[in-house]
Amino acid sequence: MEKINVITLGCAKNRVDSEHLSARLAAAGYRVVFDSDRTDAKTVVISTCGFIGDAKQESIDTILDAVAAKNAGRIDRLFVIGCLSERYADELRREIPEVDQYFGARDLKGIIDILEADKREDLDTQRLLSTPKHYAYLKIGEGCNWKCGYCAIPLIRGPHVSVPFEKVVEEAERLAAAGVKELLVIAQDTTYYGLDLYGRRRLAELLERLCRIDGIEWIRLHYAYPTGFPEDVIEVMAREPKICKYLDLPLQHISDSQLAAMKRRHTKAEAYALIDKLRKAMPGMALRTTLMVGYPGESDADFEELKQFVRDVRFERMGVFAYSEEEGTYSAEKLHDDVPQQVKEHRVDELMALQRDISAQLNRERTGREERVIIDSKQGDYYIARSQYDSPEVDQEILIPADGKRLHRGTFHTVVITAADDYDLYGELKS
Repeated sequence: MEKINVITLGCAKNRVDSEHLSARLAAAGYRVVFDSDRTDAKTVVISTCGFIGDAKQESIDTILDAVAAKNAGRIDRLFVIGCLSERYADELRREIPEVDQYFGARDLKGIIDILEADKREDLDTQRLLSTPKHYAYLKIGEGCNWKCGYCAIPLIRGPHVSVPFEKVVEEAERLAAAGVKELLVIAQDTTYYGLDLYGRRRLAELLERLCRIDGIEWIRLHYAYPTGFPEDVIEVMAREPKICKYLDLPLQHISDSQLAAMKRRHTKAEAYALIDKLRKAMPGMALRTTLMVGYPGESDADFEELKQFVRDVRFERMGVFAYSEEEGTYSAEKLHDDVPQQVKEHRVDELMALQRDISAQLNRERTGREERVIIDSKQGDYYIARSQYDSPEVDQEILIPADGKRLHRGTFHTVVITAADDYDLYGELKS
């Protein structure tokens, strides 16, 4: 069996693309390994990210490392796919010609053809998981219609295209049959699901259907755009016990002037109202958000408003990044990148320091509580677990002392929270 090393960079949506490709490769007789730098695989496929500057640099560095390995004779064939090569294919071919072929994010067929992977239609909903087998990302749509001022995703991935309802359900059922217990529902905007195919949003209906799948115990919703957030989704999330009381709601900013400049299509008042509605419907839920600082025109007053927003809302989970200009976007073509880099970085640090204090306080409030957790791994003297309030890879963990215990990955347990750090908790199994 020829071995292929599939290296995936960037977001979970890229991961799903790689897993679909890998299922077709495996069906054709290849042995697939993921992200391995110790493999003897002679063929390497790199799935790249082209979203922001740091991600693009990581992709380029990974390609150059693989080129060096090819020049040294350690690998024979090197292919690059994904967002970076979708956007910069001509430049990459010119600057890094050692790559055998480049394929864009929307050209899965091209890489399938050149590697002679299996093309059977029944493989459309099959995956070779690169995550631990108890959780998987479930991509329900591709592309985006919002065209926010800073975002290159519509340029890279195109307009929103929903995966047909029946295919999403079939894929979820296959994942459950393979042992997956937690589904992480993703798209560029999950709340938009269904509008293009059915003329109406069908996310709530889809979530209800996923809850009926035997073996699935947790369903977690990511990347929900705040504008036009569907009321029926809130009702289903509050009612269905399998749906984690957790929501990833990227808000980016709160100042009305910045929201307008970013073309976010909602106001400060509407953001506060949505958060209030969510928390009233699901008391104790965990809200994750992403904020951007240093967008063109962001004043000291805008930033102070954003800091007050963080104090007011007290997000359970929060990430912050500094604006970077992306070619072809509205902000790159129409606005002046006028916030100095040093100011951007200082604002990131300020917000994260504020969030660290909030997170520490919220964690301390959880001590003494009983929580249901899932075991992700064992590291040193601790089992690493998560509650329904935490998504894998991006959120905090609950550390359970091993102490001779034998806990299996993917199993659920009840723990009592015994101690708290800024971003992690400690727990003991309930006896």
